[in-house]
Amino acid sequence: MRILSKIKCLLTGKSSFDEIEDFLLSNDFGVDFTSSILTEMKENKINSHNLMEAFKDKVEAIVSAVDSSMRINNIPPTVYLFVGSNGSGKTTTIAKIANKLKKNGKSVLVVAGDTFRAGAIEQLSEWADRIQVPVVKQALGSDPASVIYDGLDSGIVRKVDFILIDTSGRVETKKNLIGELKKIYSVISKKIERVPDEILLVLDAYIGQNALSQIDIFKEAVPITGIVLSKFDGSASGGIVLPIIQQYGIPVKLMGTGEGIEDIEAFSCEKYLKKLV
Repeated sequence: MRILSKIKCLLTGKSSFDEIEDFLLSNDFGVDFTSSILTEMKENKINSHNLMEAFKDKVEAIVSAVDSSMRINNIPPTVYLFVGSNGSGKTTTIAKIANKLKKNGKSVLVVAGDTFRAGAIEQLSEWADRIQVPVVKQALGSDPASVIYDGLDSGIVRKVDFILIDTSGRVETKKNLIGELKKIYSVISKKIERVPDEILLVLDAYIGQNALSQIDIFKEAVPITGIVLSKFDGSASGGIVLPIIQQYGIPVKLMGTGEGIEDIEAFSCEKYLKKLV
């Protein structure tokens, strides 16, 4: 059942505010949003008739506080660095974005910077062949920063419009992960003489509040500029979008809407509300 339909049922059935609070929290809307909407419900006597408007207004106010548009550098190549845990859909997301950019007439190069997992190199290479974009890769176990440096060098020589860089989501310890990403960030910044245009954390929409702990880990290493929510087409509530924005000021920029290569969309408040209601 959609979020607002369920809340309306709770209101109509004269359920307590505690029940509504439990429902919102269990659907990953977070403490701040839940507390504020409950306060407004009490103060403004919100009921099943005016709940929709109040809910939409609250969501729109939060989402509009950040810029969800993708950054594109005036001087190519535009460089997007992708981070995230294994299984989040990171490699597939890169392929989807590369495909969309190419269909919009842009030249793209992808870099297989996840050298710890053979499957990641193979998967990205297969996608690159399928959508016919060049890929830079090295042998399994190669230094990721070296692969990425070569990828940037190749992209600059080829004068491509976009370079999309994959990274590993699993190393032996959190300390190693942070150290590796810091090194990659430094290599990119020195090579292109600016910071990456986007550092996108790919999160599985189903992980709910665990998304916040992942943000905490990855932002220790790199300044995350946006979130990609993969698997957003499923039954996950999507409530986690709001605490991400409220707690970190990080916009959700893209949504994975299916398993196909075309199934990725720019995040918009309108689309988000449509999913909720």
